[in-house]
Amino acid sequence: MYRLDAEKAVSFCDGMRRRDFLHAGALTFLGLSLPDLFALRAKGAVNTEKDINCIFLMLVGGPSQLDCWDMKPNAPAEIRGPYKPIKTNVSGIEISEIFPRTAKHADKFALVRSLYHTAAAVHDTGHQMMQTGRLFQGGIEQPHVGCVLGKLRGPRGDVPPHVLLPRPIGNTGGNMPHGQNAGYLGKQFDPFVLNSDPSAPDFKVPDMLPPEYISAMRVDRRRRLREIVDSSVKGFEATADARLLDDNFHQAYTLMSSVKMREAFDLGKENDAMKDRYGHNRFGMSCLLARRMIERGVRFVTVNMFETVFNEITWDIHGSAPFSPISCYRDLVGPMFDNAYASLLEDLHDRGLLKNTLVVATGEFGRTPKINPAGGRDHWPQCWSMIFAGGGIKGGQAVGSSDEIGAYPKDRPATPAEVAATIMEALGIDLETELPGLQGRPIRVVDHGVDPISELF
Repeated sequence: MYRLDAEKAVSFCDGMRRRDFLHAGALTFLGLSLPDLFALRAKGAVNTEKDINCIFLMLVGGPSQLDCWDMKPNAPAEIRGPYKPIKTNVSGIEISEIFPRTAKHADKFALVRSLYHTAAAVHDTGHQMMQTGRLFQGGIEQPHVGCVLGKLRGPRGDVPPHVLLPRPIGNTGGNMPHGQNAGYLGKQFDPFVLNSDPSAPDFKVPDMLPPEYISAMRVDRRRRLREIVDSSVKGFEATADARLLDDNFHQAYTLMSSVKMREAFDLGKENDAMKDRYGHNRFGMSCLLARRMIERGVRFVTVNMFETVFNEITWDIHGSAPFSPISCYRDLVGPMFDNAYASLLEDLHDRGLLKNTLVVATGEFGRTPKINPAGGRDHWPQCWSMIFAGGGIKGGQAVGSSDEIGAYPKDRPATPAEVAATIMEALGIDLETELPGLQGRPIRVVDHGVDPISELF
């Protein structure tokens, strides 16, 4: 993950500090050269006539399908749970009472109620598959779909193609990668990461390194870097890393001094009424920032609703500490999502941005149909629901269905790989495109035989 600046100096084994490295120009968001980009476009990797953005809401913890999007009011009490369904503005579609504002926008979104996967029922594997379309195997990390978009399309001007808010996913129990970086594509295609809480009272625009600071720092830092390079016995100067530093030095500083990025992060430009609508919390303010990023040219924004599932109120409702009680859906988590999501759809629609901005909201799995002895629900990847809106998606529909207790898909089962293919299709990425893989072996953006969820278009 790339950051504008480190919170504190961190020394590497060669004595070079992280700050020195960042300041020397290693923030290579613009790592795709123009010849590479033109070559990919010439091969038809991207549809240049279809310029769609994406906001990906990662609902860390795994929302319960039975308490959110796929209510079973006629099931036994231990299945249906404590919440009741409410009508939406689309006839025949009902969702949970915990989402009253979202219910007014069902015409703008499509539900998929038949997601499943067969991997281990742990958070990390779900994060990997829902954001990359693949399960990580053999030590190979697959690239986040936003990083694939950044690789194939490149940035718009002086803003990064992919931004992640507010922080990367942390510990969720599996000690595995979460699929939020560029993987085998290389760190130059990692997302820009805010790494700060935009709802904090002391939140301010990140230090984008004003020109006078850059000028003073450039001479000192680059001299120190050159001394390190010149003294290296490993021939660093001849390596790709050295060339990367030189080739991208000025581009990195262009980004770090970007006026558009400074404006995008400046929540002081939004009035109190707007902030109230989104909610004064990390997720609400991150969704507001996401809209501001899209307005200023960022192609893809990932928003993590939570950073961990431990000792924090989240969607992970096992029912007992260090996890959350099912009541938090009504008292905290449900309203938090409802306000931010409804406001995001309203804003994008009112500003004419929804038609070319795909908004995806999903967890990493669902929850057990039967409530457990602690009064909660456990992990259940066998069936769950997610939401698509904007970006060419046909709203006002539910695709697929689950059985009578929400345990398994009843019709039109859908996989994480199909979700990734759907996102790429909406973004104009040719699914036949091959990316440069490891040891010269190309890797297709999605596996052979994987198609988008066609009913959504």
